[in-house]
Amino acid sequence: MDRTLTFDLERRFPGGPSIRARAELPFAAAPVTVLFGPSGSGKTTVLRALAGLDLPDAGRIVFDGETWLDVARRVAVPPQRRRVGLVFQEPALFPHLGVAANVGYGLGALRRADREARVRDAAALVGLAPELLARRPAELSGGERQRVALARALAPGPRLLLLDEPLSALDAPAREALRRALRRSIEASGIPALVVTHDRLEALAVGDRIAVMVDGEIRQLGPVDRVFAAPVDAAVARVVGTENVLPVRVEARRDGLAVVRAGPVELVALDPGGLDREAFACIRAEEIVLEDAPAPTSARNLLAGVVAARDAEGPLVRVGLDCGVRLVALVTRASAETLRLAPGRRVCALVKAQAVRLVPRG
Repeated sequence: MDRTLTFDLERRFPGGPSIRARAELPFAAAPVTVLFGPSGSGKTTVLRALAGLDLPDAGRIVFDGETWLDVARRVAVPPQRRRVGLVFQEPALFPHLGVAANVGYGLGALRRADREARVRDAAALVGLAPELLARRPAELSGGERQRVALARALAPGPRLLLLDEPLSALDAPAREALRRALRRSIEASGIPALVVTHDRLEALAVGDRIAVMVDGEIRQLGPVDRVFAAPVDAAVARVVGTENVLPVRVEARRDGLAVVRAGPVELVALDPGGLDREAFACIRAEEIVLEDAPAPTSARNLLAGVVAARDAEGPLVRVGLDCGVRLVALVTRASAETLRLAPGRRVCALVKAQAVRLVPRG
C-alpha cells in the first residue's frame, strides 16, 4: 500500500456555510500535505472528520486501502481504530503528570521497560532534552510544551498524523524554531502528516504538497512552491498572499504572449491559453523591481509611477505604488534607502512577463 488518503466530504451547518472538500493525497512521494486557507474556510472541519471526531453529512474517507467512513453505507470507523496522531493548537497536557507520563499516556498496554524506551525515542525525535522528561508542563516554555504534545502523538506509532494549527499559539521566535523541528520530526518518524495552517511561512517550511481551501472547498492542490507561484484563480491568489490581483481585459495574443489592459495600463504576460477576454493578472510583490529610471532590462513591463505609501516589515519594506493602477512592491530596506522611497517619489516599476500570472475571471 502507498498510504494514500482519499476523501470526499460534505458538512452542512444549519443557517451557515456548507463544506464540500475532496482530494486524493498519495503520501509516498509527498509525506506532508498542508491544508491551507483563511479562518472559516473549513480546514478544521475536514481534519476533525478525518480523525473521526465529527461525522459529516455525506461522504467517504479511505486511507491505505481501508474505508474509514462511508456515510451512504453507514460505515464509520471510530477514532481509536483509525490510529491517527492528533496535535492541536493548545497542547492540552495533563498538568499533574510529568513530561514522560504525558508522552507515554497512550502506551498503557506496553510493559514498563518498553513504554519508557518508546517515550525516550519519541522525545528524542522531537528534540526534547532528556532532562525535561522529569519536569511538569508548567515548568516548560510554550515551544517545549508543543514538542511534548507532538511526542505524545508520535509515541504510539500512528498511521497518520493530523495537526491543527500546531504553532499558532506560540510567539514568533518559538514558531520559527519549531517550524524546522516539526518538519524534521515528521520526516524522521516516517509517518505521513496533514497539517492545517493559515500561516504562509509555516506552509512553505513544512509542506511538500498544499491544498488551498476557499469558501468550504479545496480550490487548488499541488506542490507548495508551484501553488504559491501559480495560483489557479484570483481567490487562491489572494489566499496565498499574492498582493496584486488586477482585473484585466485581453487585448491581443501573439508569440505565446498576451497583451492585457488594466484600466489605463497595458501589461504583457505569458499566455496560459484558454482565457476569455476578461481575466485577472496576479503579480507577487517581490516580483516587482523598482528603479530610479528605466534602464536596459529583459522586463517586458515598465510602468512609471509614484510612491503612495511605505511601510517597514522587518528587513523588508512594503511600497504602495500608483502606476495608473494600484500596485504593491516588496523591497529590501537597503533598496528603499538607496532609492529614497517616500510618498510622492517618482519611480519606475519593472515586471517581467513571466511574473504576470493570468487566471480566469469567472
